[in-house]
Amino acid sequence: MTGTRRSVAALFLLPALVLLGALVVYPIGYSVVRSFYDQSGDGFAGVDNYRALFTDDGIRTALENNVIWVVFAPTVATALGLIFAVLTERVRWGTAFKLVVFMPMAISMLAAGIIFRLVYDQDPDKGVANAVWVGVHDTFAASSAFPKAHPGRDSPLVAEGGGFVTREAVRAGDPVALPLVGVAPDVLPDGAKRAVAAAAEPGKVTGTTWQDFTRGKGVGTLGAPDPSELGYPGMRIEAVKDGRVVASTEAAADGTFTLPAAADGARLRLPAGNFAEPYNGLDWLGPSLVTPAIIGSYIWMWAGFAMVLIAAGLAGMPRELLEAARVDGANEWQVFRRVTVPLLAPVLAVVAVTLMINVLKVFDLVFIIAPGSSQDDANVLALELYRKGFSEGRPGVASAIAVFLLLLVIPVMWFNVRRLRREVRR
Repeated sequence: MTGTRRSVAALFLLPALVLLGALVVYPIGYSVVRSFYDQSGDGFAGVDNYRALFTDDGIRTALENNVIWVVFAPTVATALGLIFAVLTERVRWGTAFKLVVFMPMAISMLAAGIIFRLVYDQDPDKGVANAVWVGVHDTFAASSAFPKAHPGRDSPLVAEGGGFVTREAVRAGDPVALPLVGVAPDVLPDGAKRAVAAAAEPGKVTGTTWQDFTRGKGVGTLGAPDPSELGYPGMRIEAVKDGRVVASTEAAADGTFTLPAAADGARLRLPAGNFAEPYNGLDWLGPSLVTPAIIGSYIWMWAGFAMVLIAAGLAGMPRELLEAARVDGANEWQVFRRVTVPLLAPVLAVVAVTLMINVLKVFDLVFIIAPGSSQDDANVLALELYRKGFSEGRPGVASAIAVFLLLLVIPVMWFNVRRLRREVRR
C-alpha cells in the first residue's frame, strides 16, 4: 500500500521482531517445555505439574483469591472511575480533582505496597486506617481509662467477674477506701485531680478510689491518699445486694464518690467495664481481611486510570441525546442509567477487561503488603509462581502456573482486541 519494498519493511521490523522473540516468544516456549519436566529439569514428568495446580493447597488458595480479585477489583475500580468521570463534569475544579485521583498511577506498585503496609498497621498511632476506625468507634463507645488497674497489697478489693468487689459489706456514714495501682500517671485522664479522703455523710455511703502509688522507695502511706496521688475520675462504682445492683455512681475528679442510703449493707463493685482494654481497631492484615485490604490498595491506584478512559469516552458522547432525554422529562438519575451508561458500555467493557488482565498478574502488592503470618491467606497465582520457583525450588510447577496464567489471560486479551477493532471500524 505504501510502495515500500518488502525487504525494507522487514529490515525496519527486524529489531521489534528480535525483541519480541527474545522477551516474549522464547520465554513462553521455554515455560511450556519446562512445565513437563521434574524438579531437576532432566526427568520427564508428564502432566504431574499440571495436576498439582488442582491438588496443591497453596495453589488452590491462590486460585480462589484470583477469582475474588477478578470479580471485585475491576468492578469496583470501573464503577468508581465512572462515578468520578460523571461527577467531575459538573465541578469547577474537575481537572484538578482528576489529577489528584490519577496521581497514584505515577507511584510504582512497590511504593504503593510500602505505603499501604503502613496504612494498615495494627497500631492506631501508626496506621491511618485503624486511627480513623478507632476514632469513629470511640466517638460512640468510649474506651476505659484504667485497663491495667488492679488492687495492690492489703487491698479491701478482690477480683470477681473481670472486675473487683469489696471483701466486706459497707455501712452508711463510714467512708470507704478503694485503692488501686497499675495505671501509669501519664495515661490517667486529663481531668484527674489530687485524691482526697471522702468525708462521712449521715445516711450515705461515701468513699475514694485512687491511684495508691507514690514514686520513691518507702514513700507514701498504703490505703490512704497521699499528696502526690491522683483520683480515678469516671470510675464506675456499683452497690450490690443479693446479686442485684441497688445503686451506682461515678467517681469525681478527685476520686471521691457518694452512694444513697440504699447502698448501706451492700458490697461495692468496680465492674469489668472500668478495666476493658482500649479498642485497638481491626486486624486489616489478618487472615480474614488481608485480601479485601490489598484489593482496596489496588483500587486506590487504578480508579484514576478507569476515570481518565471513561472521561475520554464521556467527552465524545453526543450531548444532544442527553438534552433530549432531559427535555422528555427524565431526571438526572434516569439520564445516567438509561442514556449515559448504555452509550459508555463499550468504554466500560474495555476498562473492565483491561483491569481483569492486570489483576490476573498482580504480584507486587500482595508480596509487599501481606505479612508473613497471613501471606498464605492472601496468596495469588503470580505470587505462588514466585514461591514455587524460587522459595520451594520447584521450577516445573512454577512453569505450569505460568502457562496456566497465560491460558487465563489469552481469552480476555482476545476479547479486548476484538472489541477495540470493532470500535475502530465504527
